[in-house]
Amino acid sequence: MERKAAVRRVGAVVLAVNALLVLAKGAVWWSTGSLAVGSEAINSLADTAYSLIVLAGLYVTTQPPDFEHPHGHERIEPFVSLFVAVGVFGAGLAVLWQAVTSILAGQPSPGAGPLALGVLAFGGLAKYALYRYCLRVGRERHSPALVATALDNRNDILTAGAAFVGVLGTELGAPVLDPLAAAVVSLGILYTGYEIVRDNVNYLVGAAPPEELRTEILSRALDHPQVEGAHDVVAHYVGPEVDVSLHIEVEGDLTLREAHDIETDVVRAIRDLREVDDVFVHVDPKELGEWKEDEEIDRWMATDGPD
Repeated sequence: MERKAAVRRVGAVVLAVNALLVLAKGAVWWSTGSLAVGSEAINSLADTAYSLIVLAGLYVTTQPPDFEHPHGHERIEPFVSLFVAVGVFGAGLAVLWQAVTSILAGQPSPGAGPLALGVLAFGGLAKYALYRYCLRVGRERHSPALVATALDNRNDILTAGAAFVGVLGTELGAPVLDPLAAAVVSLGILYTGYEIVRDNVNYLVGAAPPEELRTEILSRALDHPQVEGAHDVVAHYVGPEVDVSLHIEVEGDLTLREAHDIETDVVRAIRDLREVDDVFVHVDPKELGEWKEDEEIDRWMATDGPD
């Protein structure tokens, strides 16, 4: 399945599951009056609301290139991910506030019974399935928006677990477990929001990709039998994808056609990397002596390959 269809399908599945959870939790909340289940219903309603935004964002990012956006629309994805982060921060702060005020007020939670425990367990299992699904497709399709959504679903597993412990504690005569568990979970939610922001800011500011990818890019350039060196190797994020530029050193007496063929082979080899979008290769005659000191290149050549 092509990236566009896969990414859009995940967005639609996430929206449908969140809407189902709103209905299920809302019905139990209405019938039992459980505050824990009610807060989970509101949390799922918030998930549904920004799932709509994420789905719309994914639709835009998977549009084909046009005259105004010749490289496509994938660079919008980090902004979609940051929107998810805002929702995560909001949920974390809301849970923390509710937990603290409940503890200070000393208000016991009403009992909810097996129906509340059942819907919370079902919600946790559904969120775990969504977490694994979004994470797998997000990594396979290199979609930061889906990875951010996966992390948010992981948070929802924790909130459902906290609500479950709270309801169970109330049933066992220890209602204080409800706000205490929620307070602990809220810290995990806030940390996940930080993770989403940290990862996607790198996409927005054009940070360098991980060293493993940079090493693989250099390896593919130097693997060509007629490439005798490389310098000015630059790789950086443009949205969720990587643009690469580098100079390669070849024999100076090659014909223009031969040099062009080498350049084409190197471009294709690097572009075959899943994370890479555009590759720009400048061919230099090695006799010009334009080789520049580069610790990463020297380390790679000294070891005949990456560590």
